[in-house]
Amino acid sequence: MTKLSVNINKIATLRNARGGDRPNVVSTALDCERFGAEGITVHPRPDERHIKYADVLDLKKVVTTEFNIEGYPDDRYMELVLNVKPHQATLVPDPPEAITSNAGWDTIKHKSLLTDIIKELKNNGIRTSIFVEPKADIIEFAKKTGTDRIELYTEPYASHYISDRALAVKEFVLAAQLAKKLDIGINAGHDLSLENLHYLKTCIPFLDEVSIGHALICDALYYGLQNTIQMYKRKLILN
Repeated sequence: MTKLSVNINKIATLRNARGGDRPNVVSTALDCERFGAEGITVHPRPDERHIKYADVLDLKKVVTTEFNIEGYPDDRYMELVLNVKPHQATLVPDPPEAITSNAGWDTIKHKSLLTDIIKELKNNGIRTSIFVEPKADIIEFAKKTGTDRIELYTEPYASHYISDRALAVKEFVLAAQLAKKLDIGINAGHDLSLENLHYLKTCIPFLDEVSIGHALICDALYYGLQNTIQMYKRKLILN
């Protein structure tokens, strides 16, 4: 089974646009779980423009499904994650000013840094995942860092899905097969949607988890949050 983890950053973005506490991040996370999500993902950034560090501490108290904290592993991120001890820490190479994640780690160049960080996280009982592009050498070096999983950066797949979905998914299938051979768990995320999710799952049936935020929250404006989560979950069922 591939788990659906809902990224609730956009809920915090909407709240912050007006101030106050509507929509409430904690209540939304609980609703996502109640509606069938198997995980909650957050990505706090240094400027706290969406998820705030205080939100993460509040969520720690109530999330009962898999809690996944994404972020660049600077000192503040590491302090937060080691305090909260989520089920999973997903390491991304974003600079502080990045609007969204737009590239994976160069695991060759940053092997030493990632190895040290992953060792510390795993010593604290936290599963690790590295955000990567579907390149064989990058995945081979991801294995050398000791990470439990990789998260495939799927924006290129989503961008080319309409024009040629078989070609768009090809390198992701090869990357996933290599990761499986190396005994690395496989997550995927970025620009996955109701349109392209099922085909990815069909081509990579052994995906462990997908993390979806922007498209899911946009769809929820039309279909409702409960219905949307169920729609996404159905896309993860092979038939």
